Amino acid sequence: MIIYNTLTRQKEELIPQREGEFRIYACGPTVYDLFHVGNARMFCIFDLLRSYLEWRGNKVVFVQNFTDVDDKIIKRANAEGVDSAEIAERYIAEYQKDAEGLNIRPATVHPRATEHIGGMAEMIQTLIEKGCAYEAQGDVYFSPKAFSEYGKLSRQPLEELEAGARIMLGEVKRDPMDFALWKAAKPGEPQWESPWGAGRPGWHIECSAMARRYLGETIDIHCGGSDLIFPHHENEIAQSECCNGVPFARYWMHNGRVNVDNVKMSKSLGNFFTVRDVAEQYGYEPIRLLLISSHYRSPFNYTRASMEQAKASLQRLYTCRENLDFALDKAPDEKNEGDGALCAYLDARRARFIEALEDDLNTADALAAVFELVRDCNVRVIEAAASRAVCAHAAKLFDELTGVLGIVYHRRDGGGQSPDAEIEALVAERAQARRDKNWARADELRARLSAMGVTLEDTPQGVKILRT
Repeated sequence: MIIYNTLTRQKEELIPQREGEFRIYACGPTVYDLFHVGNARMFCIFDLLRSYLEWRGNKVVFVQNFTDVDDKIIKRANAEGVDSAEIAERYIAEYQKDAEGLNIRPATVHPRATEHIGGMAEMIQTLIEKGCAYEAQGDVYFSPKAFSEYGKLSRQPLEELEAGARIMLGEVKRDPMDFALWKAAKPGEPQWESPWGAGRPGWHIECSAMARRYLGETIDIHCGGSDLIFPHHENEIAQSECCNGVPFARYWMHNGRVNVDNVKMSKSLGNFFTVRDVAEQYGYEPIRLLLISSHYRSPFNYTRASMEQAKASLQRLYTCRENLDFALDKAPDEKNEGDGALCAYLDARRARFIEALEDDLNTADALAAVFELVRDCNVRVIEAAASRAVCAHAAKLFDELTGVLGIVYHRRDGGGQSPDAEIEALVAERAQARRDKNWARADELRARLSAMGVTLEDTPQGVKILRT
């Protein structure tokens, strides 16, 4: 597999340190609110990366943290008059609800910052001893000037970064570029004991400590949104490599930002959408399909029209899969002479799918291969009344590819979006009305089903039930 490495600014062959095993760290949410569409893109893309690597036979250790101590969490807790831990617990639960809706699997480990204060303190102490960090009135700061390669990820020279840096009121750091590893305790904030007095960790040190704890000193892939390249990921590299003395991550993958109607998403502009808001109108699955429909490194433009298109595309996928179930149920057992060639033709879509994802996780081309498979299934399998063996092969291939992408996941009992009991009863009643030649009643029942979002298609093999 070839991926674009943000660190080197070029595509490289993805080779793990341990054969057949990838160790991946993905920056998780700061849990003070519901996550938005921009966050969801990162979560969906790197969930898909994990899924693809596992499908290709690799073991993946996937770590995604929860930042459960932060200025925003504290601010919300104080505004509500509750403990910050209560805010964190609430929004971890809300994250899990939305993540499940988007078919994002739980990470191998979801470490919380507050559970790893000791590991952070150990790293901070090592950095002080090495002369890369210093204590000042209970705060501890890291000095980027102690790391000669500072700026290598963002490609920003230190002198240019210094030009825009400032020392804020209340800060006691020596240089504007220095960043906090530990913050002295303040009234109304959670705090832990440390060698430098009571306080709490800075933002950047938590990921370095948790990555080291669960993945080792050098990890295979570090993932995140492009907005995290600087300063967060740049600072992670500096403090980790100064502490550990080895490269922090071998590959860096960053997804492009999300715009809304070609404008950067922002609460101040009123174009800010949480996943929960969008899901209430469209459902979760169309969101996932939309977010993986373009190349992950490209900026993504969210519009209502694109959501409607994603919903229609998803329906096309479900309809194809339900029709395959119907065809399989009615197909003859006898094999045809051309079955082998037809199955090989369908397998060419699988090969194209793999080729696309092997090329820097090109989900746009991978989806194109899936929709080509849909067209082939409709024309060469379903309409052509192919044999049972071909129908089964096509259904298995469809499930395999959509499963990697994490879509078409609302099929129940392995057999499509089965109608509920009421719909089944109405379909059976209509069938009886047709046998009784009670056409008026049959039409009435068809109209009722249509109002429920169910379309019936009468075929020589029986009735197809389609969701609309």
